[in-house]
Amino acid sequence: MPAKRIALILGHPDRTSFCGAIADTYVQNAQAAGHEVRSFYLGELDFDPILRHGYRQRQTLEPALEQIQQALSWAEHLVLVYPVWWGSMPALLKGLFDRVLLPGFAFKYRQNSSLWDKLLAGRSAQAFLTMDTPAWYFRWIYKMPAHHQLKKTILEFCGIKPVRINTFAPVRYASEQQRQRWLQHVAKIASSTL
Repeated sequence: MPAKRIALILGHPDRTSFCGAIADTYVQNAQAAGHEVRSFYLGELDFDPILRHGYRQRQTLEPALEQIQQALSWAEHLVLVYPVWWGSMPALLKGLFDRVLLPGFAFKYRQNSSLWDKLLAGRSAQAFLTMDTPAWYFRWIYKMPAHHQLKKTILEFCGIKPVRINTFAPVRYASEQQRQRWLQHVAKIASSTL
């Protein structure tokens, strides 16, 4: 497998969380396999997560957001790690998407059309989601809103595909042995990074 350029974003505000352990495991194993990784830990970055005027007025990007846009342009593969909170992603990660995936960078609406150009096409993505809800309940009762939001209405909207999502749940009562098995699974994926 040829080496890839990977941008990794930890969407959990706390780097010492289990999501942080997933991100660290991924980075270590991907780099050991020869992949080049640029990592971003949102809880450590300084940026306003609010898109204050929508698309009506340009909002200057902070240096951290400029670096993330540059990494997304550079990367062949995007890795996201975050917990599912209230059926969705943490507000900080949603704010990052609002601020970074802008018209002219991530997509472009066509004139006099309801269609758009997907400006980040040619990239793939892998997401690792954690949650306390049992996976079966999230799938069959809640209908996986977090998965659909990330895959369909964010990444594929911008042209990023395929999007693979691994869900680790329930984390709240998981034993240390279970957590280690999950981290071994992350390490295996990171080593190959399809």
